[in-house]
Amino acid sequence: MPPDTPPSSAFVPDAPAPVRVVPVTADHARGVLAVFDEGMRAGNATFETRVPAWDEWDARHSAEHRFVALDDDGDVLGWAAVGPVSTRAAYAGVVELSVYVAGRAQGRGVGGALVRAVVASTEAAGIWTVQSGVFRENSASLALHERHGFRVVGVRERIGRRDGRWRDVVLLERRSPVVD
Repeated sequence: MPPDTPPSSAFVPDAPAPVRVVPVTADHARGVLAVFDEGMRAGNATFETRVPAWDEWDARHSAEHRFVALDDDGDVLGWAAVGPVSTRAAYAGVVELSVYVAGRAQGRGVGGALVRAVVASTEAAGIWTVQSGVFRENSASLALHERHGFRVVGVRERIGRRDGRWRDVVLLERRSPVVD
């Protein structure tokens, strides 16, 4: 497959079992929302306090740049998706990334496979910046992003409350080396 073609599937060699990365469809809705719920309940993934309905999740994330990692049985191990940061034309090449990995799949390369799929897809579409906001305490997510070319551009201190506690969000971005 040429390097500028987004992958339809990928194998993660360091995972104990084969992991397929494929575009998200409505068939994955239950698994995607379950992984979101797990991340939300853990308290270090999002300011959200309720799981959105599928149509709400679907509307928030670009259909062209969202992927799930599946195990051998077709169960969702994680997902990654982007959404626009603004409706203004000047920001058409800038998106925000969300990555969620089920607890049972963490440390198996699932997050990396998902980020690689999103980066390939967004670059093929001419998107020049992928940004992400990560809670300061979420060291696994910060390390994942940095391993895949994201750099810290700042910290938004006390930007919001979750469960009555102020949270800082680390703003990261990845500028494409191939998109002008």
